[in-house]
Amino acid sequence: MNLANASVIISTFNQPHWLQKVLWGYEAQTTKDFEIIIADDGSDFQTKKIINDFKASSTITVHHIWQPDEGFQKTKILNKAVLQANSAYLIFTDGDCIPRNDFVETHLKLKQPHCFLSGGYFKLTDSISKAITKQDIDDQNCFKWGWLRARGLKKTFKVNKLSAFGFKAWFLNTFTTTKATFDGMNVSGWKKDILEVNGFDERMQYGGEDREIGERLMLKGIRFKQVRYSTVCLHLYHERPYKNLEALLKNKAIRKQTRRSRQFITKHGIKKLSQVE
Repeated sequence: MNLANASVIISTFNQPHWLQKVLWGYEAQTTKDFEIIIADDGSDFQTKKIINDFKASSTITVHHIWQPDEGFQKTKILNKAVLQANSAYLIFTDGDCIPRNDFVETHLKLKQPHCFLSGGYFKLTDSISKAITKQDIDDQNCFKWGWLRARGLKKTFKVNKLSAFGFKAWFLNTFTTTKATFDGMNVSGWKKDILEVNGFDERMQYGGEDREIGERLMLKGIRFKQVRYSTVCLHLYHERPYKNLEALLKNKAIRKQTRRSRQFITKHGIKKLSQVE
């Protein structure tokens, strides 16, 4: 069996129209040597149809990992997706982030041993998110400032994420004040490192659930490198009804305990451990 160079793990929950645009983005990649694993936290039949239609028309291998909807359980479905991955190198992203056509190629080109790559996203408004068509993605127009400006987007420093290449991208990545962390919408690294920290902590709800595994990876000695101006994706607009204060406080307490204990293996991950040795 020939293994792909990367497994792209896409988390999703009941955003079929956004997921469709994201999958179009992966169909447009400059390299096709990757598989897609869709980590589905309980979506209904509409998402399944989008995925099946894409699989029928694409040459990219797609695995759909689904679990019943029991509230926000993203960490659980991500652990299942990690186990399903056939590649040694994993790229994590979300089902509302359209990748630029060099997204996978750039992650692979910049990968290093004992290192995770920390990307970012370029946020879009609701109207622009809805306006993007398959043709816009195929032609890469939606990643161009002129196209976005014509549709009402205001210019800020963040436009550099779309226009930085070569030395400019290196300079901005190197000297940005934004800390390199595990941001689940755009991060990549090695499957063996994820397994060695026992994956995501399944107690975590929305809010910092990805940062927590990043903190444990750092405790293990993994370096995080900033690539936010090189690995580009567009973040489609959506509300966050699952956000709540109780979950945020619980997550904050778990992260605080992780830092205090300095244990990089969670008891509540892929393998349920009675104790951490």
